Amino acid sequence: MDIFQSRNNLQAYIESENFKGYDPYDTLNSPIPFHWLGKWGPILAIQFQKRNPFNIRNLLGINKDYNPKAIGLLLHTYSLDYQKNKSETTLTKMEFLFTWLIDNKTKGFDEYCWGYNFDWASPVKFLEKFSPTIVVSGFVSKGVFEYYQATKNPKALEVLKSIGDFTEHKLTWSKTEKGCCVSYSTKAVDCCYNANMLGAELYARLYFLTKEEKYKDLACKMTDFTIAYQKDSGLWNYSIDLKTGKERTQIDFHQGYVLDSIHYVLKYCGENASYLNALKLGAAYYFKNQFKETGQSIFRVPNEYPVEIHNQSQGIITFTRLSYLSADYSVFSATIANWTIKNMQSKKGFFYYKKYPLYTIKTPFMRWSQAWMFLALTELKNAQNG
Repeated sequence: MDIFQSRNNLQAYIESENFKGYDPYDTLNSPIPFHWLGKWGPILAIQFQKRNPFNIRNLLGINKDYNPKAIGLLLHTYSLDYQKNKSETTLTKMEFLFTWLIDNKTKGFDEYCWGYNFDWASPVKFLEKFSPTIVVSGFVSKGVFEYYQATKNPKALEVLKSIGDFTEHKLTWSKTEKGCCVSYSTKAVDCCYNANMLGAELYARLYFLTKEEKYKDLACKMTDFTIAYQKDSGLWNYSIDLKTGKERTQIDFHQGYVLDSIHYVLKYCGENASYLNALKLGAAYYFKNQFKETGQSIFRVPNEYPVEIHNQSQGIITFTRLSYLSADYSVFSATIANWTIKNMQSKKGFFYYKKYPLYTIKTPFMRWSQAWMFLALTELKNAQNG
């Protein structure tokens, strides 16, 4: 199957589901009171479901639902498609998705912001359903930006500025001699490199649209912070505790997130030699260490398995966007796409979640798998068509 047919089949599946779906982390949408088992009950329930090869969500009372991040990614994708093709059918879908986001922003905040449509528990924090984060709001902002580029709807610019206000005033910031870092959520003070760069990218886009210097200043201070923690090899760890200096090691698709954001800071804020050098070094690490020549991704360096659909989609996206850095990247984005289609796409059009040596988790997650692959294949299609 060729890449474009694969994309069309995926689009047909997404639309047949009316943009709703399950999520790897939606376990706590079950009416089962996992919290009765104490702090670790919800955490273990989520982790079990992520690894369960059988989709038992119906048995747990979990329904397919709209996910704000998925809606943002889909708005991003349809808006890119509309910029190329000016299809009225596509525009109708964009308007539906944009309106849904407007109507479903997180309650209790004057600003536009969004969180996941499920409670989320980890050993270090608990986020209630729809609790806003820079990650969800940041990816939504990308979709709103491309929607604005396509339609010039003034409401979209208003929303983007409001997301910027939420990020500046409702999230906690860490300011050091290296620069600035915004916290992941409203619930804790932390420093996650890729999340910080989503904030930087948001402000870079706002600077591009408004030419207000404060946005450029914020974008650069946040990028300065993240680049300061890049390793000599080119990689970034996941986060840092500024009090102890200890970093969390997790080298996966988040490397692609950081690279994408630096790319857009450069695109919208202007040339910067240190940013470009960091981008080139990080991309080279990503290319050499996080994928096999076949296009199969490494799960988390150095662990090869499972093959994870988000790693695959992010590789397609990042190497497509960074193709100007190396001819190898342009070719390799198609290599990743072809491997993914051959090994991880159902005949029904959707993409599988994880592939292990002896079995595959085939549950069709809308946000984690379908929305990301739809964006990836659309960007690749647009790049190949010029």
